[in-house]
Amino acid sequence: MRRALFVVLLALVAAPAVPQPPALAGFDAWVAKGIKDWRTPGMAVAVVKDSQVVFAQGFGVRELGKPQPVDARTLFAIGSTTKAMTAALVGMLVDEKKVEWDAPVTRYLPWFQLKDAAVTRDLSVRDLLTHRAGLGNADYLWYGQRYSTEEILRRARLIDPAYPVRSGFIYQNVMYAAAGALVEAASGKPWIEMMRARIFQPLGMRDTIATAANLAAQPNVAAPHALVNGEVRVIENVSVDPVAPAGSVWSNVTDMAKWMQMLLDGCHVGGASGTALLSKETCAELFTPQTIAPYEMYPTTRLTKPHWMTYGLGWFQQDYRGRAVDFHTGSIDGMVAIHGLIRDERLGVYVLGNLDHTELRHAIMYTVFDRYGGKTDRDWSAEFLKLYDGLRVEADKTRAEKEGKRVKGTAPSLPAKQLAGDYVDPLHGDVHVTNEGGALRLQYGGAFVGTLEHWHYNTFRATWKAAWRAPELVTFVVDEDGSPSAVELMGARFSRKP
Repeated sequence: MRRALFVVLLALVAAPAVPQPPALAGFDAWVAKGIKDWRTPGMAVAVVKDSQVVFAQGFGVRELGKPQPVDARTLFAIGSTTKAMTAALVGMLVDEKKVEWDAPVTRYLPWFQLKDAAVTRDLSVRDLLTHRAGLGNADYLWYGQRYSTEEILRRARLIDPAYPVRSGFIYQNVMYAAAGALVEAASGKPWIEMMRARIFQPLGMRDTIATAANLAAQPNVAAPHALVNGEVRVIENVSVDPVAPAGSVWSNVTDMAKWMQMLLDGCHVGGASGTALLSKETCAELFTPQTIAPYEMYPTTRLTKPHWMTYGLGWFQQDYRGRAVDFHTGSIDGMVAIHGLIRDERLGVYVLGNLDHTELRHAIMYTVFDRYGGKTDRDWSAEFLKLYDGLRVEADKTRAEKEGKRVKGTAPSLPAKQLAGDYVDPLHGDVHVTNEGGALRLQYGGAFVGTLEHWHYNTFRATWKAAWRAPELVTFVVDEDGSPSAVELMGARFSRKP
C-alpha cells in the first residue's frame, strides 16, 4: 500500500499542457492536494475561457499501484454528461425538421408503450429528455443486467407510474435510451453512428468512443476504483451500453474541451463565426429550463445554497454567487465526471476522476468559477470533504440503527434446500437461489451475486461478491401451506417458478 501511495504522489502534479493564466495561478497544486485529501487515484481537468483551452491536465495515476500517469488524453467514463450530447443530436434533427420537440414519441416510435395508455399517447420528445415522464427510477432494468436496449424499452410498459406526467422530476436513464431509439428512427442511423458523424468527427474528438464495447482496444484508459472496507481498490467497469444514450461515452479532457468550446461559442465549431452544428434557437433551447429539479439531488447545495435549480435538455441549471450555471454530473461505479458552464462569461470546466463519487469534482468546478469571478474566500475541497465525511457518519449511524433492529435468536421457517429455487418478476427479471451445502447463494443479473446470511425470521442479508456494492436484505415469503411463494429484494417481489 505504501508503494501505491508513493506512485500516486510522484504522479500527482504533471507539467501543465498549456501555460496557466493568472486566474489559475497555483490551481494545479491546489487540485493535487485535493486529490491526496480525497484519496483519489487519478483525475483530469480542462478549463475553457473565451474560446481558448486555458488548462488541460492530468493528475495521479490511471490505476492504483501502477505507474502509468493520467494525462489530458486518458479516457474515463463520462457517465451522464453523455445526456447533453444525446439532446444535441435530437436538436440537430429538430433543425432538419425530422423531429419536433413537442410531438408525441409514438410519431417516431409507434411501438413505444408505457403502462398508462393516455401517457403513451401524450408523452413528447421533450419529456424523454427532462426526467418528467411520470416514471420512477428504473435502473434495475439495465444496471448489472443482460437485457438488450430493445428488451429494456419493451419492459418499460410494465413500470407503474410514480407521478402524473410533467408534474414532478425523477431521474430517468431509460427514457434517454428511448431518445436514442428515436434518433435512429428519425435519422435512419444508429445513435452510435450519429454520435460519431455529427459530434465526434466535426469537433475532432479523435479519442472519444461512444460505448464501452470498444474500450479494450484503447491504450490510455483509467481504471475504476471504490472505497472497500476503508481501502481504495480497483473494481470492475460497469457497462452503460444497454442505455447508451444516457451515459455510455468514454472520453478525455482534451476532447471534452472541444465539446465545451463548441457550446460556449453558440454551438459553432471553430469559434463563434465558425460552422454551426445547431441553429441559434435550438442551441438556446438545450439550456432553457424545462422543469423544476430538487435541491437534494446534490448535497453540495447545502453549502453553495442556490436559490433555484432546474433541468433543461440534458443540463441542470442553478444560480451560483449571482451567476447562471449550466452543469451536469456523470457517475458510474468507480468513475465520476462533472461539466459546468457559465455561458454568459464563456467559461467552462470539465472534470474526470476514477474514484467512486469523489466529490472533489464539485469543488474543482466551483473553484474555477470563483477564480474567474475574483473570489478566493472558500476552500471548496476542504468544505465538501467535511460535508461528505459527515454524510458518511450519518450513513454509518443509519446502518447501526438497522443492525439494532435485528431480532436475534430467530430461525427461518424453512430449511435452505426448500428456499432454493428460481423466482421471477415480469418487470425486474429473474432471481436464482441455490443451496450449496446448507448455505444459500443468490444471483440477480450479472452484478448481484453473493451469499445469504440469516438475518432474522425469513429475512437474509446478501453480501455480494463485488464487495463495493452495499449488502441487501432479502426476504422469503412463505404461503399458508408452508411453501416459499416469493422472494423480496431491492423493493421488488419475485414469484417462485413452479
